[in-house]
Amino acid sequence: MADITVTTTDEIEDRAVTEYCGVVSGEAIIGANVVSDIAGGIRDIVGGRSGSYEKKIKQGREEALKDLRAEAAELDADAVVGVGFDYEEMREGMLWVNISGTAVRTRRE
Repeated sequence: MADITVTTTDEIEDRAVTEYCGVVSGEAIIGANVVSDIAGGIRDIVGGRSGSYEKKIKQGREEALKDLRAEAAELDADAVVGVGFDYEEMREGMLWVNISGTAVRTRRE
């Protein structure tokens, strides 16, 4: 799965799309615990970055990308193009990460 190229662009340099396999997506729901919430709130008040929240968001994005690659692999794709990221707050402390794109097969030019 790790060898599946994922890009936000519609094309991949030096590779031609030979087949469109379909739309694929990956999702993750992440939450922050009470300690992270308190620490994040304090940082928000005094100004600064909340490292605990940033770490959770990165973890959610990585999990969603893993799911996206797995779905593309099931279609025998070697790349996913036109990838878009969406982040939505489901409720306080819960964040939904959704990634989608088009799984494709490519060849070197």
